[in-house]
Amino acid sequence: MSDELRQAIGAITEPQLVRSLEELGFLGVVEVRDGRTAVELVLPVVEWPNRPWLEDEIADVAPGAHVTVRSMTDDERLELRNFLRGNMTAEPGPGHHHDGATPKFLDKLAKTRVLGISSGKGGVGKSSVTVNLAIALAQAGHQVGVLDADVYGFSLPKMLGADHDPIVLGDTVIPTLAHGVRCVSMGYFVPDEQPVIWRGPMLHKAIEQLVTEAWWDEPDFLLIDMPPGTGDVALTLSEILPRVEMYVVTTPQPAAQRVAQRSAYAARALKLSVRGVIENMSWFVGDDGQRYEIFGAGGGAKLASDLGVALLGQIPLDPQLRSGGDLGDPVVVYEPESDVAKAFVALADVIVRQGPARVYRQELKLV
Repeated sequence: MSDELRQAIGAITEPQLVRSLEELGFLGVVEVRDGRTAVELVLPVVEWPNRPWLEDEIADVAPGAHVTVRSMTDDERLELRNFLRGNMTAEPGPGHHHDGATPKFLDKLAKTRVLGISSGKGGVGKSSVTVNLAIALAQAGHQVGVLDADVYGFSLPKMLGADHDPIVLGDTVIPTLAHGVRCVSMGYFVPDEQPVIWRGPMLHKAIEQLVTEAWWDEPDFLLIDMPPGTGDVALTLSEILPRVEMYVVTTPQPAAQRVAQRSAYAARALKLSVRGVIENMSWFVGDDGQRYEIFGAGGGAKLASDLGVALLGQIPLDPQLRSGGDLGDPVVVYEPESDVAKAFVALADVIVRQGPARVYRQELKLV
């Protein structure tokens, strides 16, 4: 009886790591004594984010079970780290050697689509677009991760509403999980009031670590919240993530469109695929039901035409989107029937149906 019960409890999938409790070493002693079931839950830290959920799942499988929780020993944590590293890294191909730190999702045959959400300047709502688009993709049933690569102006942890920090196991970072989206940001490792003052090499190393040392697993989508402009981070990401698909966020006014165009041209100069334009703050709907184009009109369509790509979506200007970002209540989650939430759901659908980019590299040309 206890063996069957252990098998049933051990099959529960931990949502953060998407592996069974047995595989992760999260399940300790399971025994039935005098008609009472005792279950030991072994977690990397006692305050593991999904502990209440796991306890509820165990209660469903074994009603009335007494669940005790203990933290892993150093050896058990090391074993978990080794298990995760083994699952997250790709095997070297013939004639290639590496130190085992290359994530599977970077492999050219991986299912993961890496979406770079970029803009030419700040203030166009790029981070709001990233957060709500990521959640809309997760709500559609996809595995989604978000990397906040805006190292100098990180904002995603607060906007996503994550209520805990990532957990670090040696050289492996376990991202936060909020609304079905995994997230890693420099904002988790630097106090809000502390500025990041780094030269290029330090910036490069930080971005590389956030990409390669986090438990992304092999998601369907990894969204990158790019910093505005065309500086060091764009160069670094083009080297680390050569398959990144770039999506350019702009607002309707011509000035923003011209600046965003430079960002797109920079991406193409780095041999990155520009897949489309997202126009944010397209219009405001007043109490009278009329649309007011506060920032003008046509900027997104013109930018898309100039770049030879599609205008994939227009996101209305809505106070709920702004307040949701400030409070950590993403509008797609908390106001799902609003026009702005529906716009993000439609945008996610368009991007899914668009399919991955076909990447052409200069070095692959036959001569």
